[in-house]
Amino acid sequence: MNDFINILFQTGNFKVSKLSKEKEEKVMSNIMAILFEHSPQALFTSEISKLEARDEEFVKRLLQDLKNKKLVVLVAKNPKGTDYIRRQRWRLSNQAYDVYQKHQSSVPQQSLNADIE
Repeated sequence: MNDFINILFQTGNFKVSKLSKEKEEKVMSNIMAILFEHSPQALFTSEISKLEARDEEFVKRLLQDLKNKKLVVLVAKNPKGTDYIRRQRWRLSNQAYDVYQKHQSSVPQQSLNADIE
């Protein structure tokens, strides 16, 4: 099987698609929305990737980018205080949470009954 994959890459018959920066920003925005919805709970990378239906390594890379921008925080310890060795949990930074919450409260909530009338 590995020989088949190597042949595909060597012959150029197989191309890995790349997302544009615009689409990556959209996925980052979705990740932040997921973390906001689950606040204050921190989510594992695998949980976020399942909710976003994206590859775990891709989501991990985007989370690292968001961490560098100080929008998310890596939770390095479990609730008992033991360091995680292989897993990572994430939550929104306090500043990002406050901004997101203000934005959500400034958006007018539409009534479900408005469509019926």
